[in-house]
Amino acid sequence: MKITTLRIALAVAAAVAVPVAHGEEVGSVNTNFHITGSDRVVVEAYDDPLVQGVTCYVSRARTGGVKGTLGIAEDPTEASIACRQVGAIHFTGPLKQQADVFSVSMSLIFKALHVVRVVDTKRNALVYLTYSDRVVSGSAKNSVSAVPMPAGTTIPLK
Repeated sequence: MKITTLRIALAVAAAVAVPVAHGEEVGSVNTNFHITGSDRVVVEAYDDPLVQGVTCYVSRARTGGVKGTLGIAEDPTEASIACRQVGAIHFTGPLKQQADVFSVSMSLIFKALHVVRVVDTKRNALVYLTYSDRVVSGSAKNSVSAVPMPAGTTIPLK
């Protein structure tokens, strides 16, 4: 019982530490019809809060039906990511070598989709990784994307 309580406490602490992102939905397709609301694959855009000019597009499944409408459904763990330079690159502050950038809830409490930024100093690029986790067991399903920095741009590190 104590281990379960500890896991719940750690999950809550982790949820507070990672910025919860509200992506802008840019499109979706229906995958499974329900009278009360279809299952969909959505594409959402997330702007990197510390790197202006970089946007990550995440596609993921969203469960429809009554549970999906009420926000209590558990979405599947599959997700894909593509990050691109969409404007002039400007760093709003120094970056950690590796840091959680976004976190999006995939169930009522215990499941989240994460996007982690990793700085590849050797290649002067930002690498973005998406994966999901749970309090008890996460998923090894992941996706990765990289954004090379323009010539002459140096990534400021903490």
